[in-house]
Amino acid sequence: MNLSAPKQVVWIIAAVLGILGIVGKFVAIQFISSNAFWLVAVGFVLLFLGTLLPGF
Repeated sequence: MNLSAPKQVVWIIAAVLGILGIVGKFVAIQFISSNAFWLVAVGFVLLFLGTLLPGF
């Protein structure tokens, strides 16, 4: 299995989702606070896919 670095766009999207999820956990933001766990989870899945799939 060959792993590759995710593209910069995928990394930035995953980082933004993770940061929004963490901020939403500690600050009351209507949509973000109720979905904070899922935002972080989707960010990690994006990083996983970006590392596992070439060209993603």
